[in-house]
Amino acid sequence: MTIRYQRIFILFIFFLALQAVIESSCRASAYPAVITDSDGKGLVIKRPFSRIISLYPAHTENIVAMGAGRKLVGVSRSGAAVKGLPEGCRTVGYRDDLERLLVLKPDLVLIRPMISRSHPNLAKGLEKGGVTVVSLQPITPEDLYQYWKSLGILTGRQEAAEKMAAAFRQGLLRLGRKTENIAWDKRKHVYFEAIHRRMKTFAPGSLQIFCLESAGGINVASDALRVRNTNIAQYGKERILAKAHEIDVFLAQKGRMNPVTRADIINEPGFQVIKAVRKGQVYLVDETVVSRPTPRLLEGMERIFHILYPDISDGE
Repeated sequence: MTIRYQRIFILFIFFLALQAVIESSCRASAYPAVITDSDGKGLVIKRPFSRIISLYPAHTENIVAMGAGRKLVGVSRSGAAVKGLPEGCRTVGYRDDLERLLVLKPDLVLIRPMISRSHPNLAKGLEKGGVTVVSLQPITPEDLYQYWKSLGILTGRQEAAEKMAAAFRQGLLRLGRKTENIAWDKRKHVYFEAIHRRMKTFAPGSLQIFCLESAGGINVASDALRVRNTNIAQYGKERILAKAHEIDVFLAQKGRMNPVTRADIINEPGFQVIKAVRKGQVYLVDETVVSRPTPRLLEGMERIFHILYPDISDGE
């Protein structure tokens, strides 16, 4: 190697080292950071966490998508199917004995408000064992970006979280270009079912209704009343049937929360008067793409768009 190339090589190594120092400094300058979780608890985050248990599959999916999957030492049973989990990651649950979680030596356990409400002793026991517990779940579209930002802070992947949010916004813009030319009087009126056995729908302003409206649909249950601080809303069969003639499409999420079939809906006593049921416009959509606060909400929106407007091509 000539002296000239030796100098170039040395300069190259120097700049790589300098870049690493700068990046490390930038990451360090992001801390301490303050976040407020979904239970209203304020936390000062001094550094990223390195051994994380995620007890909500959306947390798991987002952490993996941000490139921090290697930090997961335990995930919920429903989150175990997420692709990209590290080898040795254990399956645990919030109903498990506390020791089953503590033996994994987590420094952070991520839950959601439903868990903190139903199992308050879980967080108390974990915190007593020196583990930080953070409860997160976005309810509205506006919450979504802050939720991703909080996960970025907790895992040290702020830049990845920002890129995730930017890509999601771009996806919304692309979908918006497909729906903007659909005249209001041509838009489909939709009843979006959340839980069939209880005749519940989704609350106005929820992520699910955001998916529906972003896909160009009109929510016929805009007068539904939210159940506590959740995405679910009370409605009832009587109110559904009162709008039977308005419902162009009957849409239902399908999954663990709502293990429903098209036959269940079509054969529900009284539902035969609903316009969508009479015309065979009853559809199921996977709850993981409309109810989990991940970038895959875009998949749910696209799925709903093609259900509502099958004659509009992607190029229009």
